[in-house]
Amino acid sequence: MSARNKRRRSSFELPALAERGLTRRQQRALMIVGTVLAVFAGGFALTAIVSTLGVSDAAPGQNSGDLIGLPEPDDYQAWPSPKLFGPIADRGADPAPLRAEEVFNVKTLKSGGVTLRLAERRLDDTCAPAVWGGGVVSRLGQTGCTQAARGVYLSADRRYVAQYTLFNMASAQAADAFVRDMATLYRGGGWMRALQSEATVFSGDGYTEGSGHAMGHFAGFVWVGRADRREPGPKDDFVSLSLAVRGAEKAIYRRVVAVTGPQASPAG
Repeated sequence: MSARNKRRRSSFELPALAERGLTRRQQRALMIVGTVLAVFAGGFALTAIVSTLGVSDAAPGQNSGDLIGLPEPDDYQAWPSPKLFGPIADRGADPAPLRAEEVFNVKTLKSGGVTLRLAERRLDDTCAPAVWGGGVVSRLGQTGCTQAARGVYLSADRRYVAQYTLFNMASAQAADAFVRDMATLYRGGGWMRALQSEATVFSGDGYTEGSGHAMGHFAGFVWVGRADRREPGPKDDFVSLSLAVRGAEKAIYRRVVAVTGPQASPAG
């Protein structure tokens, strides 16, 4: 058993309560008090206590049971939109909808010694199906998001799994804010839904890393980890892995060029 799994099993946390802002100490106190009162007054007492703490029902389509065991990254970094993407800061300047083959047209991505092969891709015309957690669904609904594209990759040596998720939002301001807010939401509040593939899929075990990248009115999310669910070792190059999967972002650079002309084309 890995050290991370030991930590996970020894920690006390209920995703349905953590999603609503309760700390682990508050959750433990709630359960202890609720259990004592339940002995004397039945399950109604616990419901009353939850209400006094401001814990509401799960968001539509996000039952508390659905949140148990869904994978999320162990670490996350947020990156605001660079000036390069200023020409597509508003969707009005870049109105063409995303296409799955536009984002995931290259079946093999490389960076350093890492080679990734596309296992599955999907494009949704709504954004909520691409995420889990009431907090994330609610926040995503404020961005004007209209599309979500996902692609999952397996490394050539079958050692790593990587997923890239791209959201089509209303503006760079919305994309920047969502990428930033995920820094607090991803811990129990929700994350990207793992795209199902016959070749590979993210599980709830093993160390994974995530990052969010605003690019004009788009927000891209990288998610990488070991396919064998083991802890990373000194030879695991997650930097090259993340750079490789970000090859899907070339589609966004091409959109900048379409608006400004070839002179804005990035090097490489």
